[in-house]
Amino acid sequence: MKNFNNKNIVISVAASILVIGGAVWYAGLKPADNQPAGQNTGGALAAEESSFDFGVISMAAGEVSHSFKLKNSGAGQVTIKKIYTSCMCTTAILNKGGNKSGPFGMPGHGSATRLKETIGPGEEAEIEVVFDPAAHGPEGTGLIKRVVYAETDSEAAPKFQLTFEANVTP
Repeated sequence: MKNFNNKNIVISVAASILVIGGAVWYAGLKPADNQPAGQNTGGALAAEESSFDFGVISMAAGEVSHSFKLKNSGAGQVTIKKIYTSCMCTTAILNKGGNKSGPFGMPGHGSATRLKETIGPGEEAEIEVVFDPAAHGPEGTGLIKRVVYAETDSEAAPKFQLTFEANVTP
């Protein structure tokens, strides 16, 4: 019986070491995700326009969208690490050369926010913002303002935001 207990202890210790070792190994696979924004000194990503006004829009007409053009005007590359929105009624899609990533939404509401998309010097991309005026139901009328946030590894502009507003009618 004593041999059986020692065998169980050895197996338990070995399993624990494997689990802890696996967790440490897995955590080491994604160092860029743990890197704070603003670690790259060469690139500078900027939007042609940082805000947009949809004007008066109808809830009954459905979703509206607008594309914000981005350009890396720096000498080095910029990696976009996160895109997220201020509200569940808004999503954002990154489009670089016809390759789309997303949709990205509000953190904690089931949408992805992390990515790793590199924009080279002189390259352009777009963030398409989609707003669903019916997302808040009949109470969601009137003036609204929403924000799309992006985090990069650029030291010059580690974070930027794109805003839009609309006057929602039924």
